[in-house]
Amino acid sequence: MNAIECENLRRVYTSRSLLGQSRSTVALDALDLSVSRGQVFGILGPNGAGKTTAIRILATLLIPTSGQASVLGFDVVQQSNEVRKRIGLVLGGERGLYGRLSGRDNLRYFAALNQMNRGDARRRISELLELVGLTDQPKTLVEEYSRGMKQRLHLARGLLMDPEVLFLDEPTIGLDPVGAHEIRQMVPTLARGGTTVLLTTHYMFEADTLCDSIAIINKGRLAALGTPAEIKGRFSRIKITQITLKTPAPGLRDEIEALEDVQRVTEGTEDAMQQMVVHGPPDLDLNEFLQDKVPDGEIVSYLVRDPTLEEAYMSILN
Repeated sequence: MNAIECENLRRVYTSRSLLGQSRSTVALDALDLSVSRGQVFGILGPNGAGKTTAIRILATLLIPTSGQASVLGFDVVQQSNEVRKRIGLVLGGERGLYGRLSGRDNLRYFAALNQMNRGDARRRISELLELVGLTDQPKTLVEEYSRGMKQRLHLARGLLMDPEVLFLDEPTIGLDPVGAHEIRQMVPTLARGGTTVLLTTHYMFEADTLCDSIAIINKGRLAALGTPAEIKGRFSRIKITQITLKTPAPGLRDEIEALEDVQRVTEGTEDAMQQMVVHGPPDLDLNEFLQDKVPDGEIVSYLVRDPTLEEAYMSILN
Protein backbone atom coordinates (compact mmCIF):
# COMPACT_ATOMS: atom_id res chain seq x y z
CA MET A 1 0.00 0.00 0.00
CA ASN A 2 1.28 3.43 -0.94
CA ALA A 3 1.44 6.16 1.67
CA ILE A 4 -0.47 8.62 -0.52
CA GLU A 5 -2.82 8.14 -3.46
CA CYS A 6 -4.54 10.83 -5.53
CA GLU A 7 -6.90 9.97 -8.37
CA ASN A 8 -8.38 12.60 -10.69
CA LEU A 9 -8.15 15.14 -7.86
CA ARG A 10 -9.79 18.47 -8.63
CA ARG A 11 -10.32 21.62 -6.59
CA VAL A 12 -12.18 24.70 -7.81
CA TYR A 13 -12.40 27.92 -5.80
CA THR A 14 -15.46 30.09 -6.38
CA SER A 15 -15.64 33.74 -5.38
CA ARG A 16 -18.14 36.56 -5.88
CA SER A 17 -17.43 40.16 -6.75
CA LEU A 18 -19.14 43.12 -5.09
CA LEU A 19 -21.56 43.13 -8.03
CA GLY A 20 -22.50 39.53 -7.32
CA GLN A 21 -20.68 38.05 -10.29
CA SER A 22 -19.33 34.55 -9.74
CA ARG A 23 -15.77 33.61 -10.69
CA SER A 24 -14.22 30.15 -10.59
CA THR A 25 -10.51 29.35 -10.32
CA VAL A 26 -9.25 25.83 -10.96
CA ALA A 27 -6.46 25.13 -8.45
CA LEU A 28 -6.10 21.39 -9.16
CA ASP A 29 -7.21 19.70 -12.34
CA ALA A 30 -7.31 15.88 -12.62
CA LEU A 31 -4.21 15.31 -10.48
CA ASP A 32 -2.99 11.71 -10.19
CA LEU A 33 -0.19 10.90 -7.71
CA SER A 34 1.18 7.88 -5.86
CA VAL A 35 3.77 8.22 -3.08
CA SER A 36 5.49 5.12 -1.73
CA ARG A 37 6.02 4.63 1.99
CA GLY A 38 9.31 6.00 3.30
CA GLN A 39 9.84 8.28 0.30
CA VAL A 40 10.77 11.93 0.29
CA PHE A 41 8.44 13.21 -2.42
CA GLY A 42 8.65 16.74 -3.77
CA ILE A 43 5.97 18.83 -5.46
CA LEU A 44 7.34 21.68 -7.57
CA GLY A 45 5.58 24.37 -9.51
CA PRO A 46 5.20 28.13 -9.92
CA ASN A 47 3.11 30.26 -7.58
CA GLY A 48 -0.55 29.37 -8.00
CA ALA A 49 0.22 25.96 -9.50
CA GLY A 50 -1.78 24.10 -6.83
CA LYS A 51 1.00 22.80 -4.56
CA THR A 52 -0.40 24.11 -1.28
CA THR A 53 -3.96 23.17 -2.29
CA ALA A 54 -2.80 19.58 -2.80
CA ILE A 55 -1.16 19.45 0.62
CA ARG A 56 -4.19 20.97 2.33
CA ILE A 57 -6.49 18.39 0.75
CA LEU A 58 -4.22 15.53 1.78
CA ALA A 59 -3.99 16.95 5.30
CA THR A 60 -7.84 17.12 5.48
CA LEU A 61 -7.92 20.92 5.65
CA LEU A 62 -9.73 21.23 2.31
CA ILE A 63 -12.34 19.07 0.62
CA PRO A 64 -11.72 18.31 -3.06
CA THR A 65 -14.33 19.40 -5.57
CA SER A 66 -14.10 15.97 -7.17
CA GLY A 67 -11.79 12.98 -7.35
CA GLN A 68 -10.36 10.90 -4.51
CA ALA A 69 -7.34 11.00 -2.23
CA SER A 70 -6.17 8.68 0.51
CA VAL A 71 -3.38 8.68 3.08
CA LEU A 72 -2.21 5.32 4.41
CA GLY A 73 -5.32 3.76 2.90
CA PHE A 74 -7.77 6.16 4.59
CA ASP A 75 -9.97 8.44 2.48
CA VAL A 76 -9.18 12.08 3.29
CA VAL A 77 -12.88 13.03 3.24
CA GLN A 78 -14.75 9.99 4.55
CA GLN A 79 -12.09 8.96 7.09
CA SER A 80 -10.49 12.30 7.91
CA ASN A 81 -10.14 11.54 11.63
CA GLU A 82 -8.11 8.42 10.88
CA VAL A 83 -5.88 10.44 8.53
CA ARG A 84 -5.27 13.17 11.13
CA LYS A 85 -4.11 10.62 13.70
CA ARG A 86 -1.30 9.54 11.40
CA ILE A 87 0.01 12.74 9.82
CA GLY A 88 2.02 15.82 10.74
CA LEU A 89 1.70 19.16 8.96
CA VAL A 90 4.25 21.98 8.87
CA LEU A 91 2.98 25.14 7.17
CA GLY A 92 5.51 27.47 8.77
CA GLY A 93 5.26 31.23 9.04
CA GLU A 94 4.29 33.18 12.11
CA ARG A 95 0.94 31.51 12.73
CA GLY A 96 0.30 28.38 14.72
CA LEU A 97 2.64 29.17 17.64
CA TYR A 98 2.01 31.04 20.88
CA GLY A 99 4.52 33.86 21.26
CA ARG A 100 4.03 34.34 25.01
CA LEU A 101 5.02 30.73 25.71
CA SER A 102 8.41 29.06 25.50
CA GLY A 103 9.05 26.47 22.83
CA ARG A 104 8.75 23.67 25.39
CA ASP A 105 5.45 25.06 26.71
CA ASN A 106 4.10 25.35 23.17
CA LEU A 107 4.78 21.66 22.66
CA ARG A 108 3.27 20.81 26.06
CA TYR A 109 0.10 22.64 25.04
CA PHE A 110 -0.18 20.81 21.71
CA ALA A 111 0.53 17.49 23.42
CA ALA A 112 -2.33 18.16 25.84
CA LEU A 113 -4.64 19.02 22.93
CA ASN A 114 -3.79 15.63 21.45
CA GLN A 115 -4.42 13.94 24.81
CA MET A 116 -0.88 12.60 25.13
CA ASN A 117 0.07 10.90 28.36
CA ARG A 118 2.10 13.39 30.44
CA GLY A 119 5.09 11.11 30.84
CA ASP A 120 5.13 10.22 27.15
CA ALA A 121 4.72 13.88 26.23
CA ARG A 122 7.64 14.92 28.46
CA ARG A 123 9.96 12.37 26.85
CA ARG A 124 8.78 13.12 23.32
CA ILE A 125 9.17 16.89 23.74
CA SER A 126 12.72 16.49 25.03
CA GLU A 127 13.57 14.27 22.05
CA LEU A 128 12.14 16.76 19.58
CA LEU A 129 13.82 19.81 21.10
CA GLU A 130 17.10 17.92 20.84
CA LEU A 131 16.34 16.94 17.23
CA VAL A 132 15.56 20.49 16.09
CA GLY A 133 18.34 22.10 18.11
CA LEU A 134 16.27 24.16 20.54
CA THR A 135 17.49 22.73 23.86
CA ASP A 136 19.52 25.89 24.64
CA GLN A 137 16.39 28.07 24.90
CA PRO A 138 14.33 26.38 27.65
CA LYS A 139 12.76 29.61 28.93
CA THR A 140 13.00 31.89 25.90
CA LEU A 141 9.58 33.04 24.69
CA VAL A 142 8.71 32.17 21.11
CA GLU A 143 8.09 35.85 20.33
CA GLU A 144 11.85 36.31 20.80
CA TYR A 145 12.73 33.47 18.42
CA SER A 146 14.33 34.12 15.05
CA ARG A 147 12.41 32.99 11.98
CA GLY A 148 14.65 29.95 11.68
CA MET A 149 14.00 28.96 15.30
CA LYS A 150 10.25 29.31 14.77
CA GLN A 151 10.45 27.11 11.72
CA ARG A 152 12.33 24.47 13.70
CA LEU A 153 9.65 24.64 16.40
CA HIS A 154 6.99 24.22 13.70
CA LEU A 155 8.82 21.08 12.63
CA ALA A 156 8.88 19.79 16.20
CA ARG A 157 5.15 20.43 16.47
CA GLY A 158 4.56 18.53 13.21
CA LEU A 159 6.53 15.57 14.58
CA LEU A 160 4.96 15.61 18.05
CA MET A 161 2.62 12.67 17.46
CA ASP A 162 5.32 10.65 15.66
CA PRO A 163 3.46 10.80 12.32
CA GLU A 164 3.78 8.17 9.63
CA VAL A 165 3.39 10.88 6.97
CA LEU A 166 4.77 14.41 7.28
CA PHE A 167 3.67 17.28 5.03
CA LEU A 168 6.13 20.17 4.67
CA ASP A 169 4.87 23.19 2.76
CA GLU A 170 7.90 25.24 1.64
CA PRO A 171 9.77 24.46 4.87
CA THR A 172 12.83 26.64 4.16
CA ILE A 173 11.26 29.67 2.48
CA GLY A 174 12.53 32.93 3.94
CA LEU A 175 15.19 31.25 6.09
CA ASP A 176 18.83 32.30 6.11
CA PRO A 177 21.29 29.76 4.63
CA VAL A 178 22.19 28.31 8.04
CA GLY A 179 18.55 27.80 9.05
CA ALA A 180 17.65 26.31 5.67
CA HIS A 181 20.62 23.94 5.87
CA GLU A 182 19.55 22.75 9.31
CA ILE A 183 16.00 21.98 8.12
CA ARG A 184 17.32 20.15 5.03
CA GLN A 185 19.56 17.96 7.17
CA MET A 186 16.58 16.74 9.19
CA VAL A 187 14.52 15.50 6.24
CA PRO A 188 16.71 12.49 5.28
CA THR A 189 16.95 11.54 8.96
CA LEU A 190 13.17 11.40 9.19
CA ALA A 191 12.89 9.32 6.02
CA ARG A 192 15.50 6.85 7.26
CA GLY A 193 13.37 6.44 10.38
CA GLY A 194 10.41 5.38 8.22
CA THR A 195 8.51 8.65 7.93
CA THR A 196 7.07 9.45 4.51
CA VAL A 197 7.77 13.11 3.71
CA LEU A 198 5.88 15.12 1.12
CA LEU A 199 7.27 18.61 0.63
CA THR A 200 6.65 21.57 -1.64
CA THR A 201 9.48 23.91 -2.53
CA HIS A 202 10.59 26.57 -4.99
CA TYR A 203 14.26 25.66 -4.53
CA MET A 204 15.50 23.31 -7.23
CA PHE A 205 18.71 22.45 -5.35
CA GLU A 206 16.61 21.45 -2.34
CA ALA A 207 14.38 19.19 -4.41
CA ASP A 208 17.31 17.63 -6.27
CA THR A 209 19.18 16.93 -3.03
CA LEU A 210 16.35 15.69 -0.83
CA CYS A 211 13.70 14.06 -3.00
CA ASP A 212 13.45 10.46 -4.15
CA SER A 213 10.70 11.44 -6.60
CA ILE A 214 9.33 14.72 -7.91
CA ALA A 215 6.06 15.89 -9.42
CA ILE A 216 6.01 19.16 -11.34
CA ILE A 217 2.58 20.81 -11.36
CA ASN A 218 1.60 23.67 -13.65
CA LYS A 219 -1.83 25.34 -13.65
CA GLY A 220 -3.19 22.55 -11.48
CA ARG A 221 -2.13 19.74 -13.82
CA LEU A 222 0.70 17.24 -13.62
CA ALA A 223 3.44 18.32 -16.06
CA ALA A 224 6.17 15.79 -15.19
CA LEU A 225 6.76 12.95 -12.74
CA GLY A 226 9.86 10.92 -11.90
CA THR A 227 13.12 10.84 -9.99
CA PRO A 228 15.27 13.99 -10.21
CA ALA A 229 17.52 12.16 -12.70
CA GLU A 230 14.53 11.13 -14.83
CA ILE A 231 13.13 14.65 -14.80
CA LYS A 232 16.48 16.05 -15.91
CA GLY A 233 17.15 13.43 -18.55
CA ARG A 234 13.79 12.40 -19.94
CA PHE A 235 11.20 15.06 -19.35
CA SER A 236 13.27 18.05 -20.40
CA ARG A 237 13.10 19.05 -24.05
CA ILE A 238 16.60 20.54 -24.08
CA LYS A 239 20.26 19.72 -23.96
CA ILE A 240 22.90 22.07 -22.62
CA THR A 241 26.05 22.85 -24.58
CA GLN A 242 28.84 24.52 -22.60
CA ILE A 243 31.52 26.27 -24.64
CA THR A 244 34.69 27.84 -23.23
CA LEU A 245 36.96 30.00 -25.41
CA LYS A 246 40.50 31.07 -24.61
CA THR A 247 39.80 34.68 -25.53
CA PRO A 248 36.44 36.47 -26.06
CA ALA A 249 35.01 36.37 -29.59
CA PRO A 250 32.95 39.54 -30.10
CA GLY A 251 29.54 38.89 -31.60
CA LEU A 252 29.76 35.09 -31.38
CA ARG A 253 27.04 34.85 -28.77
CA ASP A 254 24.59 36.79 -30.96
CA GLU A 255 25.42 34.58 -33.94
CA ILE A 256 24.78 31.40 -31.94
CA GLU A 257 21.56 32.78 -30.50
CA ALA A 258 20.36 33.60 -34.03
CA LEU A 259 20.59 29.94 -35.11
CA GLU A 260 17.20 28.40 -35.80
CA ASP A 261 17.22 25.65 -33.14
CA VAL A 262 18.89 27.62 -30.33
CA GLN A 263 16.51 28.67 -27.58
CA ARG A 264 18.81 30.96 -25.61
CA VAL A 265 22.44 31.61 -24.72
CA THR A 266 23.89 32.84 -21.45
CA GLU A 267 27.41 34.24 -21.28
CA GLY A 268 30.09 34.83 -18.68
CA THR A 269 33.84 35.12 -18.22
CA GLU A 270 36.35 33.40 -15.96
CA ASP A 271 40.08 34.17 -15.93
CA ALA A 272 39.67 36.15 -19.17
CA MET A 273 38.07 33.12 -20.88
CA GLN A 274 34.65 33.42 -22.50
CA GLN A 275 32.03 30.91 -21.37
CA MET A 276 28.68 30.34 -23.09
CA VAL A 277 25.82 28.05 -22.09
CA VAL A 278 23.59 27.20 -25.04
CA HIS A 279 20.06 25.83 -24.61
CA GLY A 280 18.77 23.82 -27.55
CA PRO A 281 17.10 20.58 -28.67
CA PRO A 282 18.79 17.23 -27.93
CA ASP A 283 20.09 16.92 -31.52
CA LEU A 284 21.73 20.37 -31.60
CA ASP A 285 25.35 20.12 -32.81
CA LEU A 286 27.45 23.29 -32.92
CA ASN A 287 30.75 21.67 -33.90
CA GLU A 288 30.70 22.61 -37.58
CA PHE A 289 29.45 26.11 -36.84
CA LEU A 290 32.24 26.72 -34.33
CA GLN A 291 34.90 25.35 -36.70
CA ASP A 292 33.88 27.98 -39.24
CA LYS A 293 33.66 30.83 -36.74
CA VAL A 294 36.42 30.19 -34.17
CA PRO A 295 40.17 30.01 -34.96
CA ASP A 296 42.01 26.76 -34.24
CA GLY A 297 43.14 26.40 -30.63
CA GLU A 298 40.65 28.90 -29.23
CA ILE A 299 38.13 26.33 -27.98
CA VAL A 300 39.20 25.24 -24.50
CA SER A 301 36.22 22.93 -23.93
CA TYR A 302 33.01 21.84 -25.63
CA LEU A 303 30.67 19.88 -23.38
CA VAL A 304 27.14 18.61 -24.00
CA ARG A 305 25.25 17.64 -20.85
CA ASP A 306 21.78 17.05 -19.49
CA PRO A 307 20.16 20.09 -17.92
CA THR A 308 20.19 20.78 -14.20
CA LEU A 309 16.85 20.31 -12.45
CA GLU A 310 16.25 24.07 -12.65
CA GLU A 311 17.00 24.10 -16.38
CA ALA A 312 14.73 21.08 -16.94
CA TYR A 313 11.99 22.72 -14.83
CA MET A 314 12.11 25.87 -16.95
CA SER A 315 12.02 23.79 -20.14
CA ILE A 316 8.99 21.79 -18.96
CA LEU A 317 7.00 24.86 -17.93
CA ASN A 318 7.83 26.75 -21.11
